[in-house]
Amino acid sequence: MAPKEESEELNEMEEEDQKHNFLTGEKSTQTDKISSEKKVKTTKSGHSFICPQCGKRFTQKANLKVHIRSHTGEKPFTCKLCGRSFSRKESLKIHMTIHTGEKPFLCGKCGKSFRCKEILNSHMRVHSEETHFKCHQCGRRFRFKKNLNTHMRVHSGEKPYSCHHCGKRFVHKVSHKNHMKIHTEEKPFVCAQCGASFKYKATLNAHMRDHTGENPFTCKLCGKSFSHKGNLKTHMRIHTGEQPFACEQCGKSFRRKETLDSHMRVHTGESPYTCKVCGNGFSRKGNLNTHMKIHTGEKPFICDQCGKSFGRKETLNYHMRIHLRENSLTCHECGKTFTDSNHLKKHVVIHIGDKPFMCHFCGKTCKSKSNLENHIKVHTGEKPFTCQECGKGFTVKGNLQIHMRVHTGEKPY
Repeated sequence: MAPKEESEELNEMEEEDQKHNFLTGEKSTQTDKISSEKKVKTTKSGHSFICPQCGKRFTQKANLKVHIRSHTGEKPFTCKLCGRSFSRKESLKIHMTIHTGEKPFLCGKCGKSFRCKEILNSHMRVHSEETHFKCHQCGRRFRFKKNLNTHMRVHSGEKPYSCHHCGKRFVHKVSHKNHMKIHTEEKPFVCAQCGASFKYKATLNAHMRDHTGENPFTCKLCGKSFSHKGNLKTHMRIHTGEQPFACEQCGKSFRRKETLDSHMRVHTGESPYTCKVCGNGFSRKGNLNTHMKIHTGEKPFICDQCGKSFGRKETLNYHMRIHLRENSLTCHECGKTFTDSNHLKKHVVIHIGDKPFMCHFCGKTCKSKSNLENHIKVHTGEKPFTCQECGKGFTVKGNLQIHMRVHTGEKPY
C-alpha cells in the first residue's frame, strides 16, 4: 500500500473513531490509547510524524498511533459477544454484522445485500456491462479477450515465458522480465539490518517487514493482518468463497495454486519428496517432515496437562481426550468438550447464527435477550418469582405458574 493511500485510509478511520460506537460502548478518547508497555515513542519532523520502526510518515499524529498498532500487535477494540479483538474500530463494526445479521450494502441491480462494501464491489462485477469475457472455470470476467486468455493460464498451468539462463518458466511476460534481473549483478537496495540486497526498493520495503514485524494489510472482515498484500488477497477468498484453481481431472477447486499442485499428485501418483534414510516417497513435504521424526526420535508436540510428548500433532490431539474427560468444559449446543474456557468461547460462535445473545458465564447462546436474562439466573441464583402460598422461589414466571397448581389443585391436562 502506498504511503499516500495508507494516510488517506487512516484519516477515514480516525474520522470514524470520533463517533460514539454503540456496539463497543467506547468513546473516541479511548481509541488512541496504547498500553504503556507497548507504547512507541514518535518523532515529529517538519509537518510529518515518523514511525521509528519502519520510517513511514504521517501528516497526523492520530494516524501514526493507529499505524503503530501494526508493530505492537495491540487490538483495543473487543467484540463483547465472542471476545475477538481488532486494531481498528471500523473492523470491529464490520465484524459485528456477523452477530447482528445486518447486511447494509445493497446491490442496486438484483437487490442482494452484503455485510461490507468490498464484497458488494466484488459482486457488482457480475452485473458490469464492461466485463464481456467470462472464465468458465471460475466465473471471473474481463473487459478484454487478451486478459481472459492470459488468465486461463492459471487454470491450464501454461507458462509460455522461459528463462534461458535457468529454465524457470512464467505465466506473465512482466514476471519473466523481472526474473531476468536475478541473473544480473546489480542490487542497489541494501537492508541496513541484515545486509541483504535487492534489485527493487519495493522488494526491500517488503523485506523490512520481516525485521519490524509490521502487518499493514488487514482483513476488514475478521481483523487478521498480513505483511504482504498478496497474502491478504489469498486470505480474502475464505470470505468470498472464490476458488479460482480448478483440477481438470476431477473438477475440484482450490483457493491457492500450491494446494492445486499438491492435489494433482493424487491423480499422477507423483511422490517427489523422498526420505534419505529409508527411501519412502511422499506427495507432500509436510508428510515427509512428519515421517522423518520416526528416524530422529523428535517429539515436538507436548501435552500441557501431563508433559507427555508426541511426534505428530494428531496424536497429541487424540491423547488430549483423556484430559478432556477429566476436566472438561462442554458446549451446550453440540456437546464438544474443551479444557480451556477461552477455546470454548471461541467455539460457540459457530453456533450463534440466529442466537446472537451469549452468556458471559458459560458461552451458551440464546435467540432473545429475555431468554438470555432467564438463563443467567441459573448462574446468579436469582429467583424473582415467589409463591405467595409457600414462599418457594423460581427463576422463570412460567415455572411459578406451573407450581401454583399444587395449591389450586388445577389439572389442565
